[in-house]
Amino acid sequence: MLLRLAGCDTRVCTDGQAALELAKGFQPDVCVIDLLMPGMDGAELAVRLQTQAAGRPTRFIALTGAWDVSAQHQTHNVGFEEHLVKPVNPERLLAAVLGHAMASG
Repeated sequence: MLLRLAGCDTRVCTDGQAALELAKGFQPDVCVIDLLMPGMDGAELAVRLQTQAAGRPTRFIALTGAWDVSAQHQTHNVGFEEHLVKPVNPERLLAAVLGHAMASG
């Protein structure tokens, strides 16, 4: 809701498979992905979305309760550019998403 209020065209999925299907037609510029989802974790989803995008620039933002260094390394290693810890500061989320949107036009 926060991103919609900021003018973003958003879609919400509750599992990784639904996100993969949606991304085929929606082609997001930014993906905010919870690392703990049913059926497929957020790290696997990010890798599969990157493959599916076939070089199209997409920014991946991890949203998780895991704050430790190991979790941050995992998200970085699979291509997440940001690692936001829940509960996320709304201004921080907007900066992560809108900063990319402003840079890409």
